[in-house]
Amino acid sequence: MTSLKRSLEYLFVVGTVPPSAHVKWDSLSFASTLYLHPIIDTLLDSVAHRVPSLVCHELRLGLQEALVNAAKHGNQLNPAKQVSVQYARRGNDYWWIVSDQGTGFKLPNYCGLPACDEATAFAEECGRGLFILYQIFDDVHWEQDGRALHLRKRIARPRWQWPATIGRLWPTGMVLKQGA
Repeated sequence: MTSLKRSLEYLFVVGTVPPSAHVKWDSLSFASTLYLHPIIDTLLDSVAHRVPSLVCHELRLGLQEALVNAAKHGNQLNPAKQVSVQYARRGNDYWWIVSDQGTGFKLPNYCGLPACDEATAFAEECGRGLFILYQIFDDVHWEQDGRALHLRKRIARPRWQWPATIGRLWPTGMVLKQGA
């Protein structure tokens, strides 16, 4: 069974409707590197004009963490090894599958927000990158012993948008003071 098919079955089981067979999955691969800016730009091309700027910045951070983990920790920055990404959109759901050619890793049991007195246990259980992934994406699912990361983000369109004239509503030079 292919990784994509297993992923789609998993997502269906947990209640998320995956892209159907007629949805086109795009893909790209690159040699293990930390020069990720153009790759992330490509992955966000279909998202950037549909979402608020803040969400786009969060997705950029999340995808950067996923790609860095694959290139650095999975492939050990070996330029002979590839990182592959499949991505698709269906309605308000955006999907990314990041795969590396490394040996995998033991999946963390939990990657939530730690309580202050549990900070040490948190650091041992889950690194910063994994924590960020679990905070940004709605679904984070690992396959192939940690060599394939499946991410989903639902991006609802805002019910209203700021009018283009909003800048004219505030007097020039007006500064809001903290606590005001």
